[in-house]
Amino acid sequence: MSQPVVSPSVLSVPHAPGRVSRCAEARAVVLSNTPVNGEYRLLTLDAPAEVLDCAPGQFFQLLCPVPEGEHPFLRRPMSIYGYDAEAGQLQFLYKIAGAGTRGLATLRAGDTLNVLGPLGQGFSMPADWQNLMLVARGVGLATLAPLARAAQQQGRKLTAICSARSPELAMSVDLFRSYGAEVIVVHDEDGSSSVDALRELIEGHIALGQVDAFYTCGSSRLLRLLQDLGQTHGIPGEIAMEQQMACGLGMCQACVRPFREGNEVVHRRVCREGPVFPISEAIA
Repeated sequence: MSQPVVSPSVLSVPHAPGRVSRCAEARAVVLSNTPVNGEYRLLTLDAPAEVLDCAPGQFFQLLCPVPEGEHPFLRRPMSIYGYDAEAGQLQFLYKIAGAGTRGLATLRAGDTLNVLGPLGQGFSMPADWQNLMLVARGVGLATLAPLARAAQQQGRKLTAICSARSPELAMSVDLFRSYGAEVIVVHDEDGSSSVDALRELIEGHIALGQVDAFYTCGSSRLLRLLQDLGQTHGIPGEIAMEQQMACGLGMCQACVRPFREGNEVVHRRVCREGPVFPISEAIA
């Protein structure tokens, strides 16, 4: 299903003082849209240079095709799974869960998709964070994939704990390994993904001096665990928050949620001040 042709138009979106994110609305051409397991699909796009100045942790607003009998109204926010400016490619990993993603699943090679981005504030990697631990579950791992690539490019040591309901549903295992990560798969079937089991596993790595920072996405259970471990052992980190969004630009205020700032609770827009925030500030 083809979308109307849209010439790339660049927008300057102000964020924190002194920072400006340049995003564009453009037409991308579908290269492939294939299942990766029983729940998730990988969408690969041929995208113009205007939308490929990305950073790990950012996202796009996708104008999804309209599936027959349904009427998705808003764009669908989607974390970036992969981007390659030289190859001109942009990737999204998604699970069919509603009208928007059902529309995405109808795309075939050669179709076009209207995309707006990149949007939001991405992950940071301070120089003293040399041993990175990524902990996520399900599609939350998609958001961390570009971070893993950046870590490899900067010579950081990487441990990726991939959690899933069962081993065959574990996401991005081969991709993380290709980036030089030590990959540990935990799952519900044998109890290795429980909070107690994860705590023991992570503390073992901490005891060996193998964790300078945590990164995670989405899961409230994992967030609380990493907050507790971070406070106990003095380990910082970042989380990419998930939230319902409408505009994706910070104007509609639909994605406001509470955060800790010292002894106070403040409210921030996930799409504009985030979606990446310090783990210590997030409220599960």
